Amino acid sequence: MPYISVTALSHPGLRREHNEDSLVVGPWTLCGTVTENPQTMAFPLGRPLVVAVADGIGGQPAGEVASSLVVRRLALFGPALDGEEAVRDALGMCNHAVYAAADRAPELSTMGTTVAGVVVLEQELLVFNVGDSRVIEVGPAGDGNGGPSGTRAATDDTLHQLSVDDSPALPQGRRTTSVITQALGGAPAFSAITPHVSRSPLTPGTRMLVCSDGLTDPVLDDEIDDILRAHDGGRAVFELWKAAMAAGGPDNVTIALVSVTG
Repeated sequence: MPYISVTALSHPGLRREHNEDSLVVGPWTLCGTVTENPQTMAFPLGRPLVVAVADGIGGQPAGEVASSLVVRRLALFGPALDGEEAVRDALGMCNHAVYAAADRAPELSTMGTTVAGVVVLEQELLVFNVGDSRVIEVGPAGDGNGGPSGTRAATDDTLHQLSVDDSPALPQGRRTTSVITQALGGAPAFSAITPHVSRSPLTPGTRMLVCSDGLTDPVLDDEIDDILRAHDGGRAVFELWKAAMAAGGPDNVTIALVSVTG
């Protein structure tokens, strides 16, 4: 029987006082906590399964409150997320919920979060994001050196980013930025969002990486690519976390590796 395997980890990194990332995998949520050991869950393929990472906006109040609010609502909405319009509506409701919570408590004013994730359906995949957290399609694990010769063709990358970064154009020579052009919440007054939502066919062997920018900012794509060529499941997620820590662990890092088997 085909099934979906999800392996996840969340960690504050080496420079942040606490973790403002949150994660949803089906009905399960992980909010503002630490899991240095990857956790793996398996689900039957059929009903909609949502897997998403929410990254609370740093430098503003209560990022962890905003991110946890969003993933808990996505967990509730999850079984009904059967199409693009349903995903857009759910994200719009999450945005309203963040602003409403901030309006009720002055100390939460301007709190906000990004979100990125997938909904795995029986025959297709829905990809969504608001902000700069990412969804990346990953090729199958195999030879960590990219082939018998130990070299990798320039066109033979494992990674293909499916999410759309809500960031301004980078100046020449810059690889990353902390600036985002839209988020759920994050402003003194309500601001509507335009979620990025797309669909693609689902095939056995599909692997998707859903992560916060605590991984993709410090770790180069080539290193992420090499790790995912060499490893799968818990070992892959653990090695990605180690790479982020080795690169200085400048931010909270949350990783979910989604695999379709069968």
